[in-house]
Amino acid sequence: MLTRLVTERQSVRTYLPKPVPDALLAQVLTDARRAPSSSNLQPGSFLSVEGEARKRLSSALTDAWRNDQREDYAYFPQPWPMAMRRRQVAAAQALYGALGIAREDQSARDAQFARNFQFFDAPVALVVTLHRDFGGAGHMDLGMAVYGLMLAAQSHGLATCAIGAIASYPDLVRSSLQLDAHCAIACGLALGYADPGAPANQAETTRCKLDDYFRVIA
Repeated sequence: MLTRLVTERQSVRTYLPKPVPDALLAQVLTDARRAPSSSNLQPGSFLSVEGEARKRLSSALTDAWRNDQREDYAYFPQPWPMAMRRRQVAAAQALYGALGIAREDQSARDAQFARNFQFFDAPVALVVTLHRDFGGAGHMDLGMAVYGLMLAAQSHGLATCAIGAIASYPDLVRSSLQLDAHCAIACGLALGYADPGAPANQAETTRCKLDDYFRVIA
């Protein structure tokens, strides 16, 4: 059962216009909180952004991105290890290839990337936060909860996509949603029912081989 869930889970970027029942969302979030955490602290929050607040946030994020107003945030390592760079390039090729977007078509690539800030039009738009005083262990615990949410969603026929691009604008997100300064923005998360026929959902990525990340020390 678990192997099937982790194998079938994928980052879904096109959703059906079908609402997710409140009770189902609550169950998925409750399941996510079963993730392990150090001293059972259960750090982090999941904020559902809806209605005018969602429109306001999406508009502000899109404008900031188009005007190259990225804040002081970096996810990718600098400099890139070549093995990771190759994985990133392969993932981009899989997505844009499925969409039929040529490498030189920057306008179409930008339009697709901007959909991050619309939460890919998913019926549920979540912003994941963590108190900024937490160190690496807190981020690890929250990451396990996010993955727990993804697997719980998958088990109920729902799809998800984590959106790291939203964390590039923490001050803007805090301002738009009127969050306290102590809230660190971990990521966004789209959740809903996948559109099985959408080209974006046909993109397939691979995982590195066991020998690339596992070794025995005796």
